[in-house]
Amino acid sequence: MVYKALTIAGSDCGGGAGIQADIKTFQELDVYGMSTITAITAQNTVGVQGVYPASIEAVVQQMNSIHDDLRPDALKTGMLFSSELIEAVARHIKLFEWNNLVVDPVMIAKGGAKLLQEEAIRSLRESLIPLATVITPNIPEAEVLTERSIETIEQRRKAAEILHKLGADYVVIKGGHGKEEELVDLLFDGSTFHELKSTRIITKNTHGTGCTFAAAITAELAKGSSVEEAVQVAKQFIHAAIRDDLRIGSGHGPTNHWAYRKEGIRV
Repeated sequence: MVYKALTIAGSDCGGGAGIQADIKTFQELDVYGMSTITAITAQNTVGVQGVYPASIEAVVQQMNSIHDDLRPDALKTGMLFSSELIEAVARHIKLFEWNNLVVDPVMIAKGGAKLLQEEAIRSLRESLIPLATVITPNIPEAEVLTERSIETIEQRRKAAEILHKLGADYVVIKGGHGKEEELVDLLFDGSTFHELKSTRIITKNTHGTGCTFAAAITAELAKGSSVEEAVQVAKQFIHAAIRDDLRIGSGHGPTNHWAYRKEGIRV
C-alpha cells in the first residue's frame, strides 16, 4: 500500500525548509509526498530575501486537484502568511474532510524574517488550530499563540493546555529554545503530559528543523501510527538530521534529511 502525505506550505529555494524539507522527509519515511505551494520565497542560509505569496485561487485549485485524485492520508500546514489564506485553507480542509492534520505555526524564519502577518494570528487560533490533530509550536510561537511568557516547564504546560482548549487534539511544544541543558519536548494529549528528552546539540545548522519535525509526524500519521508513536519517530528523525548536519552555506545551514537512514544514526 502506498501512503500519501500533503504539505501546504511555502517553497524554500535553498532546499532546507518549507515544502522542500517536507517532501524530502516524506520520501525518507517511505511516504508519497504531495504539495500545495502557498508562497515562493527567495532565501538561503543567511536570510530571506523575498516572499511572493500565491493567490488564494492558486492555492485552492491545488487543493482541489489533490482532493479530486490523490486524497492524502495525512497533511501538514506550514507557512500560510495571511488571514485570508488561512481561512481558505481551513475551509477546504473541512470541506474535503481531510484528517490527520499537523499544524506547524510558522511565524519567523531562522534569520528573523517574519513569515506570518500579524492579523493572521487570530485566524490561526480560530480557524486552523481547531482542526489540528497535532500542533507543533516552538516556544516563541507558543508565546505568541497564547499571549503568555514561557520561561519554565510549568509555563510550557500551561501554554499546552491553552492550545489544547483552542481545539488541537495533541500539542507538542518543542524545546529547542529552552534553557535546559537537556532538550525537552513537551507532548500533551489533553490529560497527560509527556516530557520527551534528548541530548541538546550545539550547532547553528538548524534551518528547517521545525518543518522537518512536523513533516515526520505527518508521514508517520499517514502510515497509521498513533500520535505518540509519530512524535517519537519525528524526534529521532530530527535529532539524527541535526547531529549529522551537512555543513553547507554560510549562515544557518540545513539539516541532513537522509541521516536517519544512515547506519548507526539513531537516538
